Amino acid sequence: MKAKIHPKYYDCHVHCGCGNNFETRATVKELRVEICSSCHPFYSGKQKFVDSAGRIDSFMRRYGSSSGAKPVAGAPAVAPAAAPQA
Repeated sequence: MKAKIHPKYYDCHVHCGCGNNFETRATVKELRVEICSSCHPFYSGKQKFVDSAGRIDSFMRRYGSSSGAKPVAGAPAVAPAAAPQA
């Protein structure tokens, strides 16, 4: 093997958005992640919306719910799509 081409590995502290903290080894000393194995829906079996930037709330404020509620005042009106011509 060639000398001095492999990265240095450190004990890495991982901090998840759910509050879980654990230690592993990586090329960086600290990682901050949004989702980990203890809160991921595939591993935990619980449905969870990952919305770190508030995109779901922003969408709901702008367009309202899909149950036919009125859109929020000041939201742009959406014109109905034209029927395709045959």
